[in-house]
Amino acid sequence: MLTRVSAMIAAGLLLAPFGLAKDKTKGTLPAYVLRAQTVVVMIDPEAGMSVQDPRANEVAQHDVEAALLKWGKYETRLTTQGVDLIIVVRKGHGKMVDATISDPRQNNRIGGISAPDNSASIGAQHGPGAGTPGQADAGGMPRMEVGGTDDSFLVFEGGGENPLDGAPAWRYSSKDALSSPGVPAVSEFKKAVEAAEKAAQKNP
Repeated sequence: MLTRVSAMIAAGLLLAPFGLAKDKTKGTLPAYVLRAQTVVVMIDPEAGMSVQDPRANEVAQHDVEAALLKWGKYETRLTTQGVDLIIVVRKGHGKMVDATISDPRQNNRIGGISAPDNSASIGAQHGPGAGTPGQADAGGMPRMEVGGTDDSFLVFEGGGENPLDGAPAWRYSSKDALSSPGVPAVSEFKKAVEAAEKAAQKNP
């Protein structure tokens, strides 16, 4: 067991430069991001639930949804079915190795999407139809999660059988990038979209 953990720590140290670097946009946003009308926010299927903070990913998901609702550009949905964009979020651990528990139910929504002031919700979804591509393995198994020190926010095109298998259209990774009230990842995404819209207007 000690040998396995040591190997994981060594792997994490090798990946440290990637985990600590801030990911930014590469080139112009694809046109489908500007045309998109609907979006779903899901927790990274590979992310485990932190033993110290089991609701970290769930809270980050809610905070991102609230920030998107406040922005108002996209209609936020509860499932991946028929949406134009899929935003995948993952709360960072703040350290290279963290104890987590795998739980495929993280993306089975119970409850609704609340408005920024928590005054309203838009429905509930759980069970069949609420699942997402690439669900994690059977839940409840403890494991050591290596890397992922920072919060991550990735934007994928919706549709197709395995939309998360493609390259993200935009990504952002930074400490507290998913934290409210500011939710910097959404703010940066908004800036990128607005900049791309202005560029498109100048060069129709």
